[in-house]
Amino acid sequence: MNHPQQPREYDAVLGGNSPSLEGAAVLGGIEGVKLRLQNPDLNVRIAALEQALNYGEQGLDLVIAGLKDESVEVQIQTYHILNSRIEPKAKQATFNFNPQGLKLEQIEVVTVNKFGEIIQRQQRVARYFIEDLGNGVKLEMAAIPGGTFMMGSPESEEGRYSDDSPQHRVTIPGFFIGKYQLTQKQYQAIMGRHSSRFKGDNRPVEEVSWNDAVKFCELLSQRTGKKYTLPSEAQWEYACRAGTTTPFHFGETITTDLANYNGNYTYGQEPKGVYREETTEVGSFGVANNFGLYDMHGNVWEWCQDNWHSNYEGAPIDGSAWLGIEKNTNIRLLRGGSWYSHPENCRSAARDYDILDYDLYTIGFRVVCSGAART
Repeated sequence: MNHPQQPREYDAVLGGNSPSLEGAAVLGGIEGVKLRLQNPDLNVRIAALEQALNYGEQGLDLVIAGLKDESVEVQIQTYHILNSRIEPKAKQATFNFNPQGLKLEQIEVVTVNKFGEIIQRQQRVARYFIEDLGNGVKLEMAAIPGGTFMMGSPESEEGRYSDDSPQHRVTIPGFFIGKYQLTQKQYQAIMGRHSSRFKGDNRPVEEVSWNDAVKFCELLSQRTGKKYTLPSEAQWEYACRAGTTTPFHFGETITTDLANYNGNYTYGQEPKGVYREETTEVGSFGVANNFGLYDMHGNVWEWCQDNWHSNYEGAPIDGSAWLGIEKNTNIRLLRGGSWYSHPENCRSAARDYDILDYDLYTIGFRVVCSGAART
């Protein structure tokens, strides 16, 4: 049996981006983990936190210490690691953790099989800050930890299109994104009016053009002093997946008990569902993804910053918006599907587009704040 502080067979390897001499071996075991936790590269420190869990209670103590890292991004990653642990000291550490005064909220995450049956329910904790829009109207923004993911769909995925490919690795800094699609009362609080077809304060705003969504972000930024934008396409997919690699963040399929789409059509082997033919109030299905986001599949399509590109050849790998093709500057990205969509168009990787001044009753948006953690 290995002693928890001794190197294991997989530890004596060359290190990643540590500041050691070129070609030198990185110290294995828990001492090697300690060195990597001092590395200036955030990704090296985050990887070391995962490795620390191989070293028993002393390794867990190192992870808990990550909650005090100088980087908010590392703190958030540490929180997500500890939140899945069962040890009392890990639970106590996450309970006491709340940088920048973020609101902690218990959420439920579900996983379904290919028949649409719920096979797992998990209680998790999500973190939000709350923006006051005046007159009692609030905007909740979820903290999204930075990380690396595979963007796009694998060739084996049912219902995929060629514009979902090629899959490519993207690394994204931490950011905040709307817990819900922007509602009619939130839009009206900033813009003074809205023209949504399906009326309801807590329904998503729709019949909103890309130009109007951008104007909303500009006015919200002026009011709050923070930088609000539409999400980049990469930010949107990363936030939607929340660490999953399946077609939907729910798992292998989707059902109309979990999302609002055209239930006359099916995906995988789930039965037909309900076709509501209208929007539903945001968050009304009561289940979130691992980051605490609701309605990422269906209800309304969501505008992104990016110009339309027919595939990912040459796409950015840093999470930034993909702009710069002159002939496509009038066409912008849409993500997530809508109440009108077939389920394959609600997949995490599914993409669509529209002309930026069109305002259809299937299109809304949610906002991103990139600088809130440092204000």
